[in-house]
Amino acid sequence: MMISMTGFASLTREDERATVGVTLRAVNHRYLDVQLRIPQSVAALETRLRALLQKRLARGRVELSVSVQMRQPPTPDVTLNDEFVRRLGAAIAAAREAGLLEGALTPGDLVRLPQALVIRERPADDPSMAEELGHTVEAAVDATLSELTAMRASEGRHLEADLEQRRLFLADLIGRIAAAAEEGRTQLEARLAERVKELASQVEADPAAVAQEIVRTAARSDISEEIVRFRAHLAHWSALVASEEPCGRKLDFLLQEMNREINTIGSKADGVGVSELIVTAKAEMEKMREQVQNVE
Repeated sequence: MMISMTGFASLTREDERATVGVTLRAVNHRYLDVQLRIPQSVAALETRLRALLQKRLARGRVELSVSVQMRQPPTPDVTLNDEFVRRLGAAIAAAREAGLLEGALTPGDLVRLPQALVIRERPADDPSMAEELGHTVEAAVDATLSELTAMRASEGRHLEADLEQRRLFLADLIGRIAAAAEEGRTQLEARLAERVKELASQVEADPAAVAQEIVRTAARSDISEEIVRFRAHLAHWSALVASEEPCGRKLDFLLQEMNREINTIGSKADGVGVSELIVTAKAEMEKMREQVQNVE
């Protein structure tokens, strides 16, 4: 099954306690990279949300953003950074003694310094309310993930259709390459035989040995093994796409193997038009490689 790694989904859930907003963005990545941005009030859910994404996604850089707006905003906890304030006061006192400034440290000064005060959202006082809010957030993330998965699957079907056309084109190309190479090998044997005839009057040689050497020379341009392997790769491609498992990385590896076979064919094969067909095949596989980078 072919699924795209890119996608976007967003939804909002409301109940009597809070309004929960969830946004999921997914782009290409070699592995699964999950990035979470969730408010402090539901920080305890991070492990469960991360596990939920990892269970349903195999590859891609996925960014999850969650916002929670309570019907009754929680009272924040404000903590004074004692050590910072003491050191700041000492520094100001020293500057005052040196005549560099006047006046004492005021509460307004502390408010303007982010290091002086630590402000956090206070967890819900009612444990049951916090648990219910957690269930609401988790359900919203799960629903958003379903939308993202549906979008990625839809894009995957378009990728699969495009890549299947290119696979069929490669299958046709490899047949034409095989035919052109076989014709080129036959012509090579004929040219060698003709050249031997021209030299026969000047050099004495065993006809049987000459014939064997001609066959061996022509055999160096035999690409039947490479053609068989390339066609096997094309068949394996179809099997991977039909599987329920993510296939993007396997298809990428398969394209590397197919490219090696084409390079070998290009170095061995002889015949009119073979080089042009090889170039066309390489160009087509490069287009396939670019598309496969989008597949999960």
